[in-house]
Amino acid sequence: MSQSTARPSEQTLSAPLSDATPAAQAALDAVVQWFEHLTPATVQDLSTYYAADARFKDPFNDVTGVPAIEAIFVHMFEALIAPRFVVTGRVAQGAQCFLTWEFRFGFRNFHQGREQVILGASHLVFDVAGKVQLHRDYWDAAEELYEKLPLVGGLMRWLKRRANS
Repeated sequence: MSQSTARPSEQTLSAPLSDATPAAQAALDAVVQWFEHLTPATVQDLSTYYAADARFKDPFNDVTGVPAIEAIFVHMFEALIAPRFVVTGRVAQGAQCFLTWEFRFGFRNFHQGREQVILGASHLVFDVAGKVQLHRDYWDAAEELYEKLPLVGGLMRWLKRRANS
């Protein structure tokens, strides 16, 4: 995966869409619909919703460009059982929106048969064409993921108890 050195920043992408609220709302509705129905076959549709030089950042990734973002979602389907997103809330203003979501999945190697849930949020910024220019995910990797892992989980829970005492 190659990454561009010039990355859009949250501050430089705050200009509203040329057609303001209706265009932004339509773009947001389309992206939410795509995410909630994402499958290994529809990952390739990412360029319909994301600008060619879009940036994606989460606790584990910081990439630029549709191919790099697609690779993250392809890996998600390879590494997990039945991953899916459920959008639980949204706030939109101009070209920006904030989504809250549940990421539901199963681990392949442990806790098999038990659905896992990660709670998180995404900040999306749309460009003038109505495509996602910036996608930044916020979620607590320690609480939402590490504590669920067999060996690391015990250590994380112990550290949490120590920090709270």
